[in-house]
Amino acid sequence: MVEIAELWYSKESNLWNQALERYWEFVRPVNMALEHEMENLVLSMLRDLDEQGWYDFLRDKYFRWKYTAPNRYATTTRSLKQYVDEGNLQELYRIKESLLTFDHRDIEQGLTIANKIRGLGTAGASGLLSLMYPQTFATVDQFAVKALCQIDNLPQASVLKRIKPMGLTIKDGVLLIQIMEDKAAENNQTFQSNAWTPRKVDKILWTYGRGN
Repeated sequence: MVEIAELWYSKESNLWNQALERYWEFVRPVNMALEHEMENLVLSMLRDLDEQGWYDFLRDKYFRWKYTAPNRYATTTRSLKQYVDEGNLQELYRIKESLLTFDHRDIEQGLTIANKIRGLGTAGASGLLSLMYPQTFATVDQFAVKALCQIDNLPQASVLKRIKPMGLTIKDGVLLIQIMEDKAAENNQTFQSNAWTPRKVDKILWTYGRGN
């Protein structure tokens, strides 16, 4: 396996494809079915969900996909459950409607909307958006930051070093997603393809960040 600093500037498609495939080595067998389900998420399914269905999807699918550590899942879903406790699923549903209608090329707006969901911070908000709009959004988290900080000569290197990986802001999220969006576009141009997305780049960074 090549180092992320070497891969980032590689013009060899086989190295990038191998790195992408490596993502699945980090998925626990118990999470594999859910991982594939989220990988193939379609917006029409989300559009058809009523208030209860949207809540159930977040609690039973998305939060379980994003927060694989039992303690993190427990704390985040406790926050999500406040919508039920307060009889306010309508508020959560309105967020869904906004997520389905905003200009998904506007990264900051998307993160701001998704961040309103109780239990989600910037990392959690970006994950949901990356599943909904993989052509534009990427999942940003501590592992993406750690991996990017290993890459030499990034124009954003000085800014990346000031980011707190465990406390990402929306501004941080915009920067990180733009970096991955640019790399996906560069790969598509280099490999004469349209297969690369910010979401695929984030999957690769996630494995390098976890591996270190």
